[in-house]
Amino acid sequence: MTPDGAHRTGHRGGFWRSNSLTLTFGGAFLVVLAAQAVAGNAEFNEQLAVEGLQRIGLGPYLMSSDFAVDVTENWQSEFLQFFLYVYGTVYLLQRGSPESKPLDRVGIESERDQRVGEHATPESPRWAADKGRRQSVYAHSLGLVMAGLFLLSWLAQSVAGTAAHNEMRLRQLQDPVSWASYLGSADFWSRSLQNWQSELVAVASMAVLSVYLRQRGSPESKPVGSPHHATGVEG
Repeated sequence: MTPDGAHRTGHRGGFWRSNSLTLTFGGAFLVVLAAQAVAGNAEFNEQLAVEGLQRIGLGPYLMSSDFAVDVTENWQSEFLQFFLYVYGTVYLLQRGSPESKPLDRVGIESERDQRVGEHATPESPRWAADKGRRQSVYAHSLGLVMAGLFLLSWLAQSVAGTAAHNEMRLRQLQDPVSWASYLGSADFWSRSLQNWQSELVAVASMAVLSVYLRQRGSPESKPVGSPHHATGVEG
């Protein structure tokens, strides 16, 4: 077999390895989501038993507003974290952190640095070489998608949360509330803020701890021997 043939065969055979990060975390997500569904169903049935109501199976629970709001309230906080991080790291810096750009590269950087327009290479994405609106959209596409996913999941949380909140109120023989009223309720903001604060402290911790601590071989860490003040250097 020729070297080229060996390379092609290795490329085909290396699909799982080449995509192992996405596949592993995607698989882990499904496993954890399934475990959350089982645990959530058990907890929900405990609440129903306390109230003297009939238990429900896993299938009906998966279609319930209670399960939907628990899932979406976590999704929206994660997408908010990435949206803020993607945009924040354009202008915000942390000396010594691999999570930060070098201190002299604050801002959106030049077209040469970003390899757009006439500075695009043959291997650059097609829209990077465009000089019009498409380049502008593509240049902000990651942040825009993260912002959109955050808003959509937050909207889904609000709708599912309204239904779950009203279901609880009906079990307590109270009148349901409107979606607009729920948006101003303590339940909605408590669910949102308790997730937001955890995401923000996690990002701040990572930015600071990566200045002084290392993880050999990880792109989220500086090389083990890099000085603490080295900024924007990945392992």
